[in-house]
Amino acid sequence: MDRDHFWLSDRQFARLEPHLPTDTRGKPRVDDRRVVSGIIHVLLSGCRWKDAPAVYGPRKTLYNRFRRWAAKGVWSNLFHALATAGGPPAEILIDSSAVKAHRCASGGKGGSAARPSAAPVADARPKSTP
Repeated sequence: MDRDHFWLSDRQFARLEPHLPTDTRGKPRVDDRRVVSGIIHVLLSGCRWKDAPAVYGPRKTLYNRFRRWAAKGVWSNLFHALATAGGPPAEILIDSSAVKAHRCASGGKGGSAARPSAAPVADARPKSTP
């Protein structure tokens, strides 16, 4: 386990494990810790599912597990349980905001050149009327 990848610690996974579903049918699930760590890595890094590092297992498994658990409400229940568990507010913050602006939003047309004041022409006839 190198430091270039995200891995849940034993303590972190112990807090998550009771909230993970146990009603599996068919083949037993692969290592939950590895898959959840991979899902978190993809969400934190913003990479595409198919670009997830191979150390987390098959990329299709990461994607399918994320989608299926989202449909079952596992993630919502998990976030709610962690948020209501208490602790310092910095540890329970699960939302953030980002504001995007177009690259030309910093100035008006023509850049940030100095504009002459409208005061000298205050007595002049308005240009919008004939």
